[in-house]
Amino acid sequence: MAAQAVEGKVAMALRRVIHRVQVAAEKAGRRAEEVRVVAVGKTKSVSLIRDVYDVGHRCFGENYVQEFIQKAPQLPDDINWHFIGHIQSNKVKPLLAAVPNLDMVESVDSEKIAIQLDRMVASLGRRPLKVFLQVNTSGEESKSGVHPSECIDLVKHIKLSCPNLVFCGLMTIGKQDYSSTRENFQTLCCCKDEVCKALGIPEDYCELSMGMSGDFEQAIEMGSTNVRIGQLYLGPGVPKEGKERISKFTHFLHFLIFKNNRQRLLPPFFFINRQ
Repeated sequence: MAAQAVEGKVAMALRRVIHRVQVAAEKAGRRAEEVRVVAVGKTKSVSLIRDVYDVGHRCFGENYVQEFIQKAPQLPDDINWHFIGHIQSNKVKPLLAAVPNLDMVESVDSEKIAIQLDRMVASLGRRPLKVFLQVNTSGEESKSGVHPSECIDLVKHIKLSCPNLVFCGLMTIGKQDYSSTRENFQTLCCCKDEVCKALGIPEDYCELSMGMSGDFEQAIEMGSTNVRIGQLYLGPGVPKEGKERISKFTHFLHFLIFKNNRQRLLPPFFFINRQ
């Protein structure tokens, strides 16, 4: 009964999100089918992601490589995975090797990463990997992504020098407080126009990945074809820093238990109901 209740809540939340996407698309004079919804599983449990999968959703995204490569093998093979976090060069191989159904990397932000992804796709014999170019539209130093002025050169490099990558569009992450959302989205739209004009790419072949749980409706209004949503039906996750603190505390407890078993340093009541 409890499992059915959880599945019912997830299904209802997912339907609400899809409905809001449909309404936003219709207001913008677009078809809802033009907008892909990526369910972001960052810091969420495998069981919760499975609940969303079980009600029919198939497109999921993850932010952290280590978490991703631990979770993906525990979930069905027909999931279309998107990697949406910053990727370091030393994480390219483990990511591609551990997630054979990785459909897209949304966060390519340098020639170095593009080259490594291209070479690793070839080395593993994978089908060509779809990629978005991440653009830093807010100008924040804490954000990854290329400067808008560098978009054309990097897209050109991917298309001409990376035969195992398929350029699909541009991605941005706005400010967390949504204080300049419209400006960020408009900047990405301008980048798309410039890239398509300079490289002769049809506009339909250059997607825009912009919009998250707090601003996806505005993003759809401004042309987004790919929205990344997690909190609205997966709930808020444990922040990465929080997970690290929990992990460190767990290791500390294990150390104390080990010491207690060896030296009986802790009183017996410490271990009551610890199973």
